[in-house]
Amino acid sequence: MDTNPSSPKDNERPPEVNLDVIHLPFKYYIFDWDNNILHMPTRIHLEKRTPGEVWEPIAVSTSFYALVRNDTRNYRPPTGDWEMAFREFRDFENEKESSFLRDTRSALDPVISGDQQPGPSFRQFRKALIEGRLFAIVTARGHLSSTIREGVSYFISHVLTPEERQTMMANLRGYRAAYEQDEGYLTDEEVLEAYLNLNQYHAVTSPDFRARMGADKPGVDIQEEAKQFAIMDFMQHVFRIVRKSGVDKPISVGFSDDDPRNVRAVVDFIENELHREFPQVKFVVYDTSEADVPDGRKIVVAGQMELPF
Repeated sequence: MDTNPSSPKDNERPPEVNLDVIHLPFKYYIFDWDNNILHMPTRIHLEKRTPGEVWEPIAVSTSFYALVRNDTRNYRPPTGDWEMAFREFRDFENEKESSFLRDTRSALDPVISGDQQPGPSFRQFRKALIEGRLFAIVTARGHLSSTIREGVSYFISHVLTPEERQTMMANLRGYRAAYEQDEGYLTDEEVLEAYLNLNQYHAVTSPDFRARMGADKPGVDIQEEAKQFAIMDFMQHVFRIVRKSGVDKPISVGFSDDDPRNVRAVVDFIENELHREFPQVKFVVYDTSEADVPDGRKIVVAGQMELPF
């Protein structure tokens, strides 16, 4: 029986550690999920005004909702209740599986089989995971953070190849060796768990997020403001980690979203607030609303460093 938890068992190969990560700049990412990473089948339930002034039920995609969400003359929530409209975007007690995980699986299966194209930021998210970059998922959904994290775990286990997962683990061990205190030998599962704990998962219309934000308006009305709050929270989180490492390196942060209103709000937020608070950071925003631009339209909002992104 092995009683030494600080080293691998005798019949195990020593884990690969990529110490070359110390030469890389610090790059961090903020991803919207729906129609940005994956085209989710989740639907928003609305009522639509007909020519005869009759309101009829209609279930729409998030991309369609992004186009009509301010058209209150022709679209409204059922019985005026936005919780009813977004019931597929919430967690419920006693459900065997969250709708988010179920829809993530449904969205990923045809992508993995090659039958459908993923969202425009799918490849960048995959790359960020393989490289072991810190990231935040900032979505207008109303799930618990733990629910969004489950979807990320599913993505890692089903999208990354064994070779890509091996590379990710080597990079994560390299970061731990370079920037964190030695905690002795950790299994791959423990290293991955620690990495997932460092990232953030903000569903900005969830009750816990709105309470944290101090919002007293329905989440649907404060989406842009809530995403700004989540982005600031992630930036502060990142800089706590950077200061703890004691390393002075170039920093870049990328944000991607498929809703033009969110993109405009984030660009304004960076120019008016974030750039003043974090002048050393290069901020890059990707507008992924245009279907004919595969990876999104790149907007360098602030910072002069010519870093590949």
